[in-house]
Amino acid sequence: MKIRDLLRAKGPHFSFEFFPPKTKEGEEALFRTMAELKAFRPAFVSITYGAMGSTRDRSVAWAARIKELGLTPLAHLTVAGQSREEVASVLERLWQVGVENILALRGDPPAGERVFRPHPEGFRYASELVAFIRERYGEALSVGGAAYPEGHPESVSLEADLRHFKTKVEAGLDFAITQLFFNNAHYFGFLERARRMGVEIPILPGIMPITNYQQLRRFTEVCGASIPGPLLSRLERHQDDPGAILEIGVEHATRQVAELLEAGVEGVHFYTLNKSPATRMVLERLGFRPEPLPPRSPGSPPAP
Repeated sequence: MKIRDLLRAKGPHFSFEFFPPKTKEGEEALFRTMAELKAFRPAFVSITYGAMGSTRDRSVAWAARIKELGLTPLAHLTVAGQSREEVASVLERLWQVGVENILALRGDPPAGERVFRPHPEGFRYASELVAFIRERYGEALSVGGAAYPEGHPESVSLEADLRHFKTKVEAGLDFAITQLFFNNAHYFGFLERARRMGVEIPILPGIMPITNYQQLRRFTEVCGASIPGPLLSRLERHQDDPGAILEIGVEHATRQVAELLEAGVEGVHFYTLNKSPATRMVLERLGFRPEPLPPRSPGSPPAP
């Protein structure tokens, strides 16, 4: 099912994002988490693409496995560190396993570097990747992209960042997913500016329930997301208490999502950090209940 079509149906639509596991054990744990969150009937799920294309082989296998779970995969695809030929090969393999949805991204510089350097035979911008996908696959694929409510870390201004975003939209985006944010005013402001520029595609807000203080600080340093002062003060006071951090994070995310849904967003994209409890707690506090798992027949293996 194409995400552009899913988003036309009555919502709200929830989706979940995971990051690449590093071990076989981590992979099995990831798919157990995915199976648990399946009970909330997500519109789609995704696993991020490894830095510099490092997981491209496994990304295709993971997308196929997501389909086997009965879920709609959104395959991340970055251009960093890859030639056009390599990107085209990954796209074709995803197409062959039945993937219909691509999140087209530029990707980050290698670890330790601050400046993005395109592959000499590759793409410079995500907009070029979007145009490439449209040229090869037309409307057979639904293509999404990233949006940055507080501006991309490399942008010189919010206005410049918005112009770059519109270039991606004009290249053929069907929808966008935002970088994580902790103040809804950033999302609403970005949405208003985008609409004034004539951007009409769905822009799904990205929400990350906070579960770990140190991890939060690392993420925000990389992506440039700000933390509201009162929230940061509470987190700092309880940074050595994992239970308190989880409760503060879930409470804040629940308020965020409630306000977003009240404003009529098409859906919410959850950055799960490969764990289900925090996302599950947010959804349940908002009144969304998981579907019960089907009963197992005698002698059948447990659910994955």
